[in-house]
Amino acid sequence: MKKIAFSSLLFVCLISSTVQALSWAITFVVWEGKVYEVKQEEIIENNEIGKIIGEVTTKPNDRTGDYYGNASNFYPIGTNYYQIKGRSTSNAIAIKEEKQWVKAVYVHKAPFHIMNLLTNQFFVFSVVSLGLMIIGLIFRTKKSKQPL
Repeated sequence: MKKIAFSSLLFVCLISSTVQALSWAITFVVWEGKVYEVKQEEIIENNEIGKIIGEVTTKPNDRTGDYYGNASNFYPIGTNYYQIKGRSTSNAIAIKEEKQWVKAVYVHKAPFHIMNLLTNQFFVFSVVSLGLMIIGLIFRTKKSKQPL
């Protein structure tokens, strides 16, 4: 009986999946290919907040750390990004956190990810247009080669 219990326990341990997750060093948001570190201790006054400039649209992969688009490792999808009056968005943006605004400062460019291209409307439109032009040329060439 002990052998069966031990064998069963060993079997369960061997086939069970392992769990992996990253522990993020900073809270960040990505907007227009730029990574901003959120400084929760830097509060911004209401009168300094400008217009909405974007929002969180994707979440990073917690196992690989990969992300694309307007991502955040902390804020949920749909969280808005705001311009800070008198500051360039190249340097800092604002995020509403509960009942206050916090600053997110530019850290570095976001790494390239293929999904940035595949989710870019201009790129998709260009590829589809190019494909349609090639198909049109093929049909025009076949039609002109047909005997009268």
